[in-house]
Amino acid sequence: MSKALRNIKHLGEMALVYPVLAVIDHLPPTAAASLARGFGSLAYAADTARRNTACENIRRSGITTDEADVRRIAKASFQHFAGVIVDSLKSDQLLELDQWRDLVKMDIAPECMRVLEAPEQGLILASGHLGNWEIAAQFLSTIKPVVGITRRMNNPYTDRLMQQRKPRQRFRLTPKHDVDMTRFLSAIKAGEVLALLVDQYAPAKRGMVIDFFGTPASTHTSPALLHLITRAPLCFGYCVKTGPGRFLFKAPPPIETQRTGNRQTDVKAVLDRLTRELEAAIRLYPEQYLWAHRRWR
Repeated sequence: MSKALRNIKHLGEMALVYPVLAVIDHLPPTAAASLARGFGSLAYAADTARRNTACENIRRSGITTDEADVRRIAKASFQHFAGVIVDSLKSDQLLELDQWRDLVKMDIAPECMRVLEAPEQGLILASGHLGNWEIAAQFLSTIKPVVGITRRMNNPYTDRLMQQRKPRQRFRLTPKHDVDMTRFLSAIKAGEVLALLVDQYAPAKRGMVIDFFGTPASTHTSPALLHLITRAPLCFGYCVKTGPGRFLFKAPPPIETQRTGNRQTDVKAVLDRLTRELEAAIRLYPEQYLWAHRRWR
């Protein structure tokens, strides 16, 4: 497609985005949640490829062997992801004027909370595509500055609009394809939270094969390497939705493993622990996991 046609396509998409955003902005949380479920149901019905991927991933995970349950979880996952987008767009309203204390409940281990409340102590927070990771980062930024990674949208106009709408305060983003390890190290050294998602497929040079629900999956090594190099605490955490505009952030104690002095062995031990934590969380909330992404390749 030529640059001119691509630009026309992007402008056409923006013409649809603005009215949708206007509707979302004026809806109360309950109505916005209903709208998101509708969008999710349409996507589940229309996107055959991703629907099949989601169902196959659920079967492979072994969470259920009942086909009706597989389809139910897959559809709920589509509906939830639509809700993630809507809640993220409304996050400036949800988290304004300290409302987060009423909207986001905390179940954080004391050991993890002590790290969050220590101004000069950096923290590596690992999570997955479970619940609402965007709300999680914005909520944590009310306690300690957060650095996250984002993937730019293909439509530059939509991307610019979405970036402008996201509340910043003490939450900043680093482009996914412009990752510089020194930025990560600087964030940890500055006493900030470095938020990383650990369930994305990793290219061979950046990954290590770790079993995910019993099936080998290439996993990014950066959380483990940064933890081992900096000795900064490494926690697993996630934020699940409990109702319209209501969330629960959960974080167990920091992960601790016995160091052997062998880099590969130590990285694998850390990634194994992170993966087991993620699996356990997904089993609790399978409908809130993004099953449609290609974790196994």
